Amino acid sequence: MSFDSTIHAKAVELTKLSYEMTAAAGSGHPTTAASLAHLTAVLMYQHMRYEPANPDHPSSDRLVLSEGHAVPIIYAACADLGVGIGKDPANLKTMTREDAMTLREMDSVVDGHPNPIEGFPFFDAATGSLGQGLSVAAGLAAAAKLDGLDKRIFCIIGDGEAREGQIWEAADFIIDHGLSSVCIIFNANVYAQSDEVSPQQNAETLAKKLEAYGFDAHTIDGHNPGEIVDALSAHAQAQHDPDARPVAIVAKTQKGWGSPSQQGHGHHGKPAAGDDLAKAIEELEATGRSLGATADTALKIGMMSPGKPTPPEPKQPVNLTEACQALGLESLLDPEKGLATRRAYGIALRALGHANPRVVALDADVKNSTFAEDFYKDEALTERFLECRIAEQNMFSVAAGLSAGGKVPYCSTFAKFVVRGYDQIEMAVNSGANFKVVGSHSGITLAADGPSQMSLPDIAWFRSFATVTNQNGYPAFYLLNPSDAFQAYALTVSMANYEGPVYMRTMRPNTEFLYTDSDEFHLGGDGFEVLTEGRDLLIVGTGYMVHEANRALDALDEQGIDATLIDLYQIPFNEEKMLDLANQHNGMVLTLEDNYGGGFGSAIADAVSSTGDGFTVNQMFVKRIPKSGRTPDDLLAYCGLTADDIVKQAMAMLELAPA
Repeated sequence: MSFDSTIHAKAVELTKLSYEMTAAAGSGHPTTAASLAHLTAVLMYQHMRYEPANPDHPSSDRLVLSEGHAVPIIYAACADLGVGIGKDPANLKTMTREDAMTLREMDSVVDGHPNPIEGFPFFDAATGSLGQGLSVAAGLAAAAKLDGLDKRIFCIIGDGEAREGQIWEAADFIIDHGLSSVCIIFNANVYAQSDEVSPQQNAETLAKKLEAYGFDAHTIDGHNPGEIVDALSAHAQAQHDPDARPVAIVAKTQKGWGSPSQQGHGHHGKPAAGDDLAKAIEELEATGRSLGATADTALKIGMMSPGKPTPPEPKQPVNLTEACQALGLESLLDPEKGLATRRAYGIALRALGHANPRVVALDADVKNSTFAEDFYKDEALTERFLECRIAEQNMFSVAAGLSAGGKVPYCSTFAKFVVRGYDQIEMAVNSGANFKVVGSHSGITLAADGPSQMSLPDIAWFRSFATVTNQNGYPAFYLLNPSDAFQAYALTVSMANYEGPVYMRTMRPNTEFLYTDSDEFHLGGDGFEVLTEGRDLLIVGTGYMVHEANRALDALDEQGIDATLIDLYQIPFNEEKMLDLANQHNGMVLTLEDNYGGGFGSAIADAVSSTGDGFTVNQMFVKRIPKSGRTPDDLLAYCGLTADDIVKQAMAMLELAPA
C-alpha cells in the first residue's frame, strides 16, 4: 500500500477522534484540528525522532503547538501512539483513547490547551495565548545548540495568529542566532475566529514575508503527504548545511478538512454534536474512501539523537568583595560612594555564570545599563549570552523554552519594559518555567528620564502572583526589591538555587551600603531585616525608600519618636513574624515604597487585616503620575516621599505636633 494512502487513513482516524473528544467535552476546536490532520500524521508518525513512552527525553525532537486551540489533533495522535502522560515523570502511564475522551475534565491531564504541568510532558510550554510558541521553540533550539544536541524543533502557527508581532520578533531572533533547527510551519487554513484572515496573512504573503526575513519558504498543500514529507526533508537537510537558510513551511489547509458540513465560516470553536457529529464522521469516512485511504502500511517513528551530556555540578559563587577583586574593581566598594544595585547584579551574574553552567543570560539591547554586559564581555560566557534586542515579549518566551531545555535563564531589561511582557511571563509561569526576570532603573528615583522609563505598577502585578502557589506548592513568583549592593548580589545568586520564577528590581542611583558579605539572604526566609529597633512606630521600607527612611530616623528621634526600621526586600514574607513586630509597636505601621499602590504596603495591610486585630497601616507610595526631574530628590519631593514627608506622616500617625 502507498505511503499517501496510509497517511490519509491516519488523518481520517485522528480527525474522527478529535470530533468525538470535543463533542464529549462540549467545547473545543475540531475544525482547526482537522486542518492539521495530515501534518500531524507525517510529523508524529514518520518524521519526528522521539520515544512515545518517554516524551520529554532531553534529546528528542520537540513540537510546539503555538496554535494551542488545535490541540485535539495532537491528543488524538498521542492516544493512538500511547504517549506517556502523568504528573510523576518516573511513573508515566500510556495514554489511551479513554484518556482522550476526558478532554477538559477537571481531574484530567488532557487540558483544553497544551499544559505540561498538568501532566502532559509531550509539550514544553503552555500555549493558547497566541503568538508566543515560536519564541518558545527558539529557546528550545538555543538550549539544544548550547548542549550540542542534534534535535529538531517544530512549531505550528495559525495564519490568523501570524498577525501577532511577537511571531516576527522570534523570526528575527532565529535568524540572528542561526537556529536552523527550528522548523516554522504556518497552518494557512484561511479562517480565523470571526472572519477570514486578512490578505496580509494569506499563504502567499506569509511566504514572501518569510523570504524577506531570511527563510527558505516552502508553500505546500497541507493535505498532500508527499509535499509535506519533501518540505520536512528540506528542513532536515538545511539544519546541517551552514550555507543554507532556515526552512519555513506555509501549508495551505482546509479548516474542517474531510467534512464539508463543517467547513466555511461559523464553525470556529464549535464542536459538532448529535446528528451534526454523525454527519461529520460519515463525511470523513467518505473522504477517506475517495482518497483510497488504507491503514495497512506501518508508520515508523524515527530514532532519537544521542543523549544529553551531563553538565558539571554548579559551585558556590564568590562573594561580592572577591568578585570585585577578581575584576580589579575594588574601588566600587568605596563606602563614601556606595554602589548601585544594578551594578552589583551584573557582577553577580558574571560570577554565577562561572559557577553554574546552566545559567544563561538574556538582555533586550540595554546590557550596558542593566550591566548584564559583565556576563556578555567575559569570553568564557559569551556563548551563553543571548541578545534579544528591543523585543521583550520574545525574550520572556525564549526564556520559557530555555528553561524547558534545562537552562536557568536570567532576563534583564529596564523594569519599565518588563510590563510589555506580562502575558508572556504569565504563560511561562503556567508552563512551570524556571526563569528569572531582573528589571533595572526601577521606581521614581530614575528621575531625569521621566515616567516613560519608570516602572511603577510592576510591584502590584508581580505581587499578585506571589499570592498563589504553583504546581510545587511554592509562590508562583517571588518578588525581590534589594536596598543595597551586597543584598542585590546575594539575592541574584540565591535566585539560581530556587527552581521557579523570580522578579528582582534593581536601581540606577548609587546607594549606601547597609550590609556586608557576611549577611546572608535566601529566598523563602523571613524576607526582611530589622535595621533599627524602637518602640513607638514600625516603619517598613523597601528598595530605595529604606535609605530615605534611614535619613528620617534622626529627625524622628529629635521629636521623641523611637521607631523600628525594617528593610522588606521580599514578597511573600514571614507574615507571622511581621505581625509580632507590629504588635510590639501598638499596631502602628508606616510603609514606604517608590512605586504605585497595590505593592509592599498593600501586602502588609492584607496581612494585618486577616487577623481581625486592631492595626493602623499608613501607606506612603507614588500617588500621582510623576514627571522628569534632575535628581532622585526632585522626584521624591514631587511625590511626597522625602525624609521630611516621612517624619510628618509618622508624627501625624502618633498625633504629635513638632516640638
